[in-house]
Amino acid sequence: MIQKEKITKPDLPFDLTTLQRECNKFFGFSAKQTLDYAQSLYEKKLITYPRTDSRYLTEDMITSTVNNILGKNDFDTERIKIIFNSSKVTDHHAIIPTVSSMSEDLSGIPESEVKVYRLIFNKLHASVGYPLIENTTKIVANFDGFEFTSSGKVIVDEGFTKYLREYKSKKKEEAVLPDVNVGDVLEIKEKEIKEKYTQPPKHFTEDTLLKAMEIAGNDELDKNIEVERKGLGTPATRAGIIENLIFKGFVERDKKNLIATPKGKSLIGIVADNFKSAEMTAQWEMQLSEIAQGKSSKKEFLEAIESEINEVVTTYTK
Repeated sequence: MIQKEKITKPDLPFDLTTLQRECNKFFGFSAKQTLDYAQSLYEKKLITYPRTDSRYLTEDMITSTVNNILGKNDFDTERIKIIFNSSKVTDHHAIIPTVSSMSEDLSGIPESEVKVYRLIFNKLHASVGYPLIENTTKIVANFDGFEFTSSGKVIVDEGFTKYLREYKSKKKEEAVLPDVNVGDVLEIKEKEIKEKYTQPPKHFTEDTLLKAMEIAGNDELDKNIEVERKGLGTPATRAGIIENLIFKGFVERDKKNLIATPKGKSLIGIVADNFKSAEMTAQWEMQLSEIAQGKSSKKEFLEAIESEINEVVTTYTK
């Protein structure tokens, strides 16, 4: 029997992409719907600027946020030190409720916007909460040369998760394990053999596709060079890219799933490898970063792309 204490730290506040992902997961909103709702909340002065790629807050926001938003709620001072970090904020800080929203009556705004607002509010409180502490137990039993395992867990301190209870998925409860000791001999009361099959990878949802777009090609980037935009698109444009693919008939929605259409599969089949490569996008981002730092030439960058396009066009016209 193996017993361990598992400690899970809270997540950071939202940037636009993580807000879109969680709204898709919890409410089934598309990335564009979430952006529209967040933009409306921003225009109503209920949340801060939503088109951000940062998940941190600036240090000069500590006093106002703690006093006027977090209030007397229990929070971990160590998390405050992590989340309020000006060096990790680019153009705009993470998405949080505004101070003025604390005194606003939300009954007059659409339910969809209330859901997004409450998620942002709860996420901020969770982000400064204490860790989730669980005790995990694993029982290993040997029979006739085969090893069987059973696992279970008990929550010792729910920590930050108390702010996110309403979003908790209804998964099967962990098994309650019997009280056993190392070396105990147990009797087998019944046994059953089940035939199961491996499953193909699941279709993308907007949640998982946004995550894939965010990290696409990142392995190709030089870790020593700061690149402002990573992945495919930016937080503000990814929703538009997905909607454009759907509008043009390359992708279709099937409930939460995003599925490539025959037209989309044909497009992938005929487009040159370089122009459908996340690695190519990563290389371009690297070169653009070097141009911004004065280390590379804009003219040479554009000439290289033009040359590559001419080469592909010549190949296809032969």
